[in-house]
Amino acid sequence: MTSEPVQIFKSLADNTRLMLALLIHQQGELCVCELTHALDTSQPKISRHLAHLRSSGLLTDRRRGQWVYYDLSPTLPDWARAVLESAAQGQRTELDHLQGRLKTMENRPNSPRCA
Repeated sequence: MTSEPVQIFKSLADNTRLMLALLIHQQGELCVCELTHALDTSQPKISRHLAHLRSSGLLTDRRRGQWVYYDLSPTLPDWARAVLESAAQGQRTELDHLQGRLKTMENRPNSPRCA
C-alpha cells in the first residue's frame, strides 16, 4: 500500500471514492452495507471502489463476523487528513444528505440494536 500524493489524489478524483472516503472520515469506521445504503449504490460497485481506496493507502479493512469494516488508515499522513477535512467542508451539503441516509438505515451493524 502506498500513500503517495499522486495516488491519493487520483483515488479521490472519482466522486464515488471521494464520498466514501469523506463519509468514513466524518463517521469513523463503516461497514460495506452502510456505505452501500448511504450512497444508494450496488455492493459490487462500492466494494470495487473501497478496494481501490485501500490499495492507495487511504483505507484499511477488517472483518468482524459477517461484516467488513473500513476506516482511514492509521498511517495516513497528516497532509492527506487535512485534504479530506477540506474536501468535507466543500462537500458539506452532500455529506449531510448521506449522513441523513445512514441515520435512517435499519439494522445498522454499528447500531446499538445490532451489537
